[in-house]
Amino acid sequence: MQKINGSGKRIKCYPEVPEILNKLKNDGYILGIASRTEWPEGANKLLKLLDWEKYFTYKEIYPGRKTTHFKRMQEASGISYSDMLFFDDEQRNIYDLTAIGVTSILVPNGVNKQILEEALQSFASS
Repeated sequence: MQKINGSGKRIKCYPEVPEILNKLKNDGYILGIASRTEWPEGANKLLKLLDWEKYFTYKEIYPGRKTTHFKRMQEASGISYSDMLFFDDEQRNIYDLTAIGVTSILVPNGVNKQILEEALQSFASS
């Protein structure tokens, strides 16, 4: 999937992500997004450009630690950390969130359907 942003630059996402987001939402999963970007406005514009806003009930997009993002999502949702599944491409975030009880999956090359299925199966049996 490719889109063109307002500056004429091509925006690409991992190929299976749109289908994954749609499936998770349709299957009744509650989704949140956490980003420690230094440019929250740009990240929110990107979500809108990709038409992904509709998938996320919780959005924590601002500089800071992922633990802060997840603390706020936990407080807003009432969902315990042990009932959360997190994917990220940075080991430090995996380490930090695993330490507070979030099941965390390192995805250095992004999420795909196989990784998602394996993670969901593992999560369900834990």
